[in-house]
Amino acid sequence: MARQPRGGNPLAPILKTREPAPFSVSKEGPHLRVGPVPCLDLAQTLDCGQAFRWRQLDDGRWQGVAGGRILTLGQASGPQGVTLTFYHTDPADFEAFWRRYFDLDRDYPAILAAIRTDPVLAEAADVAGGIRLLRQEPWEALCSFIISQNNNIPRIKGIIHRLCAAFGDPLEGPEGVRLYAFPPPERLAGLSVSDLADLRAGFRAKYILDAAQKAAEGQIDLAALSEMPLEEARDSLMQIKGVGPKVADCALLFGAGRIEAFPADVWIKRAMVSLFGGRLPDCAKPYAGIVQQYIFHYARTIRLQDSCSSPDKLQK
Repeated sequence: MARQPRGGNPLAPILKTREPAPFSVSKEGPHLRVGPVPCLDLAQTLDCGQAFRWRQLDDGRWQGVAGGRILTLGQASGPQGVTLTFYHTDPADFEAFWRRYFDLDRDYPAILAAIRTDPVLAEAADVAGGIRLLRQEPWEALCSFIISQNNNIPRIKGIIHRLCAAFGDPLEGPEGVRLYAFPPPERLAGLSVSDLADLRAGFRAKYILDAAQKAAEGQIDLAALSEMPLEEARDSLMQIKGVGPKVADCALLFGAGRIEAFPADVWIKRAMVSLFGGRLPDCAKPYAGIVQQYIFHYARTIRLQDSCSSPDKLQK
């Protein structure tokens, strides 16, 4: 692949979010109601393997940690989309953080309309069109996908939980909820592999530490990943021990919002060959990373359950 010229992201005009979506935000007691939001399903979005700090409660709501905040979230479906309930959330905090985190200003109906020109992607959109990209913090995304290597979702979640409980700041939520923030790289950079033994991260521990050291010392500029040419950003991340193209693309997609990045592990490559002859349709290329989410969910639930090994081990 030819290297993009230095000096910025040439796809930026395509990849920027659109005008703010026409949903309303209203306060009801300590809670916020946000909606209607099209093309969003919390179960698909929060449990598809792009983030690992969310869980569904017994009452159907979702609870997780992002950006040093605890959030409990519910949804109600309607003809124009879902109405979200952000429990115990201040409007200013929604605008400052959660609106962007859930990618609420991107025109997902336009993306789905564009990819429906391909018949297989049209089917994938019907099955997985409730997935939205979670705009995670760059360090958390990078570290999480280092941990995800050759791993399954329950173990990934367990390692991340132990990492946060051991080294993250405690967070007090409503109703007595106590969780932990994701530890910054500066807090991990001075540790040794033996310090991480209780995480049970195995060979990944040394990669976590190398990433933390390079981020803390400024060798890797995580804040610049969203604006650098894609190849340059990928090469920068691959300076970290244990980070190959797939983990780098995951960090770029989920941590830097680079929706032109297309993380591909063995299972996704098999799915691409089976569904598309190995080539992503042109209509999907400007939104490749988001479409990858649709393909992954569609392939594992509908088309390829019998023809490929389980994708739950090799994550996106």
